[in-house]
Amino acid sequence: MPFSRSINVVGCHAEGEVGDVITGGVLDVPGKTMFDKLVHFETKKDSLRQLLLNEPRGRASMNTNLVLPPCDPRADAGFLIMESEEYAPMSGSNIICTTTVLLETGMIPMKEPVTEVTLDTAAGLVTVTAECKAGKCQSVEFDNVPSFALELDYKVNVPGIGEVIVDIAYGGMMYVLVDAASLGLMVSNQQSRQLVEIAERIKRATEAAYTPIHPENSGIKGFSVLAFTEPLKIEDGVKVATNAVVVSPGRFDRSPCGTGTSARLAVMHSRGQIQEGEVFKHRSILGTEFISRIRGTTTVGKYPAVLPTVKGRAWITSFKQVVLDSTDPFPEGFRVGDQWHMPPN
Repeated sequence: MPFSRSINVVGCHAEGEVGDVITGGVLDVPGKTMFDKLVHFETKKDSLRQLLLNEPRGRASMNTNLVLPPCDPRADAGFLIMESEEYAPMSGSNIICTTTVLLETGMIPMKEPVTEVTLDTAAGLVTVTAECKAGKCQSVEFDNVPSFALELDYKVNVPGIGEVIVDIAYGGMMYVLVDAASLGLMVSNQQSRQLVEIAERIKRATEAAYTPIHPENSGIKGFSVLAFTEPLKIEDGVKVATNAVVVSPGRFDRSPCGTGTSARLAVMHSRGQIQEGEVFKHRSILGTEFISRIRGTTTVGKYPAVLPTVKGRAWITSFKQVVLDSTDPFPEGFRVGDQWHMPPN
């Protein structure tokens, strides 16, 4: 058969968000750190991301993770996160998917009842604890990188909307956080189109006014995600809230979003709304849930930061071999506006 590419992939989702994992067919690339490897793929081998995430093999609402040898000798494995528009330095749902696949396929030996794994990401080392039973990874809890608020109540003038008050925070990715009710909105599937369209407009306006830069890695900057938040409430003595994270090019994260949860914990802690050790349950637009807490505090540059721990579940959905026929007219796929949010030029 005239195939110019063959890639082995394990399908997986974490609380609804697709995070497939490449387990074969892609070689390692040079780099002293996983961030260096991220840049290498982004600048020299981006055809892989395009092939897997664009149609006809992919779709807007999915991610693909690439398992690679770690750069840090303390790690059991390294991995990179490929999203529709970018390579994310860190992602909670994707680390949950990747850990589940590594353990359930035997790439890393599973130990029952608990397996501890250290993963090397472009955002730094992440320690993972998986609860395991009868060969199944029942849950994955990860100690995320330090997360911090850069700006609280930052005012942005959004064309066609007016002044919008946002928070800007880092949780492994840079976030714009907006109270949905402040715009007369609510996190609901019935308002999906409106939420996505407004989120993209707010992101573009915020980018034009403010450029967030990670104080310890200047390569991590700019916005690609916005979280619409709903107020905290108490259920059975535990703090609970719903959010909807809008990911570029304009679609919802189906999970509660691990880095978004971390960013929100940083904002909540800055406002005195949550203390170290308190449990916070964060829910998605689907109603799925991540359970989180602040395990400690630190500083990142000039910013007070929290150390978030987030727990969720993932399920393997398929084992597949993705191929590229050498005569295929779409070697890097395509996008069509009925499925891919394409704002006017």
